[in-house]
Amino acid sequence: MTTPAVIAHRGFAGVAPENTVAAALAAAEFDETAMLEIDVQPASCGTPVVIHDERLDGTRDGRPLTDASGFVWETDLETLQTTRVLGTDATIPTLAEFLEAIPETLGVNVELKNPGTTELRFAESLAPDERDDRRGIWEPFVERVVEECRAFDGEILYSSFCEGALAAVREAGPTYPAATLVWDDPEAGLEIARRYDCEAIHPPRNAIAGTALATTPYYGLPEAEPEIDIVAEAHAEGRTVNVWTVTNWQQFAQLAEAGVDGIIADYPGLGTVSQTS
Repeated sequence: MTTPAVIAHRGFAGVAPENTVAAALAAAEFDETAMLEIDVQPASCGTPVVIHDERLDGTRDGRPLTDASGFVWETDLETLQTTRVLGTDATIPTLAEFLEAIPETLGVNVELKNPGTTELRFAESLAPDERDDRRGIWEPFVERVVEECRAFDGEILYSSFCEGALAAVREAGPTYPAATLVWDDPEAGLEIARRYDCEAIHPPRNAIAGTALATTPYYGLPEAEPEIDIVAEAHAEGRTVNVWTVTNWQQFAQLAEAGVDGIIADYPGLGTVSQTS
């Protein structure tokens, strides 16, 4: 059994303020960290910033996500750059600031979260007559993201739950690898990955056949043995399988045994523990 690559979810969000430079630098201190996973959206001026929630007034375990409120894409850049994350001194970085701060020995999985709209068409396989329209909605933002990433000499992997974002990536940055993020329909995820010749696919941890995780509650996703073996099918097509999101060593061990290539994790050290247990 090979050990999957460890991808630090929002910079190991279980131990650091998510999607911040501080979290990224802390994650870089662990030898196991192969890649950082981050989320990007636009400020009101269009500048890509690193944050997950579409609203600034979300919560994490009852704690305010930030000390501001409103939609990210309706907030000016100066406000975002002084907005503190999870009660710490860490603030929301621009994508350019984030990439400039981290070592280029680390890869970065840039999840294209939102181009600035409440109508995302999240995790949908689009009909042919809808694809150009959705690509057009994403293109201005994706072009800005790709432009910022060109200054980073490390590995970049783009991913999204939104087909329009992947279509825009193939136009704006065709030389970069891309991954489709899967929600509740693995077959649709594979279909989208094939449509855009994605190098990777990112299913949730309970979409992996033959594991106890497949029948364990997770984000309200189906609690049944998957109808398809997404790992086998993706590997047969030459695609990498990176699974989200792992929070303990038991989950890590199950997914490693199932043969996934990468594990997006909230905590460091889970692979090390699973190998010694």
